Amino acid sequence: MGRFVCRTKYETLSYIVRIHKASVVITSLEGWNMPDPEAARGLRTRSRLSRDQVLRGALVVADAGGLGALTIRSLAHELGVKPMSVYYYVANKDEILDGIVDIVFGEIDLPSPGGEWRTEMRRRAVSARSVLRRHPWAIPLMQSRTNPGEATLRHLDANIGTLRTGGFSVKMTAHAYALIDSYVYGFCLSESSLPINGPETVPDVAESIMEHVAPETYPHLTEFSVEHVMKPGYDFGKEFEFGLDLILAGLEQQVPDRPPSNGRS
Repeated sequence: MGRFVCRTKYETLSYIVRIHKASVVITSLEGWNMPDPEAARGLRTRSRLSRDQVLRGALVVADAGGLGALTIRSLAHELGVKPMSVYYYVANKDEILDGIVDIVFGEIDLPSPGGEWRTEMRRRAVSARSVLRRHPWAIPLMQSRTNPGEATLRHLDANIGTLRTGGFSVKMTAHAYALIDSYVYGFCLSESSLPINGPETVPDVAESIMEHVAPETYPHLTEFSVEHVMKPGYDFGKEFEFGLDLILAGLEQQVPDRPPSNGRS
């Protein structure tokens, strides 16, 4: 029979052991402090979570209630954990925003450098609008982050590469990229702010507004509303591709006949 002491970072453990036929058997344990049940649950919770799961949970909260609804407490509630558990994966709300914006960028179709630039940039723009309709809270944040993630960087590089391999100089790439993105984000912001939600809601909303419009005072607005907006099947969303095609057609006039062969302007 013997006793030995094992010192750890947190406590001193005293083991009573009995040696029997070349084996050591622990017969009692003194000085052991059982872990707090809440702390143990927190450890188990962290073992079940990951940073990606935390960010996906933040995305769900933002989609449901906007950025104003996204707090550490609301995120913890969505994940079914204590608020302090969230800080194990993210330092603060800014890091959460960086992460979920990167997820949104990752949902947008990437253009393919080397492909026909107009087709590729159109496909990417249409995809961006579709994604931002699902995540309207992200519109003002898309170009605001100073700690871009991998999906964001891939997105930027693919867009620039598609324009450059399509024949745009570095300077014209800057002009084209700014113009396309200004249109995409601007349209999405306008669309998300409208009091209508799809073609089926237009008639009721338009009629409600026109009740306050005197035709003799606002003849052009009345004509436009009655002859166009209030017609069956009107869809404001269709304006997006009309405007996008005009922009791409205009930019096409700025591309030289032959793209630069050395990849430089």
